[in-house]
Amino acid sequence: MGGLSIWHWLIVLLVVVLVFGTKKLRNVGEDLGGAVKGFKKGMKEGEGEPSSITNQQSEDVNTVDVKAKEKAE
Repeated sequence: MGGLSIWHWLIVLLVVVLVFGTKKLRNVGEDLGGAVKGFKKGMKEGEGEPSSITNQQSEDVNTVDVKAKEKAE
């Protein structure tokens, strides 16, 4: 079994366009592009967060953060 040639891919693309239509494919492309842009924006906004956490930890060296549980008798 060999790989698919360019003609095979063009036929597959033509069948997909005929089945779904160009409007539906355009909407799917826009949704996918919006999701990628939102993901990139979230990654850029999240880059500054770890440095603020490490700065806070370095200032509070003697503070221990624990939860106390009551002893049940």
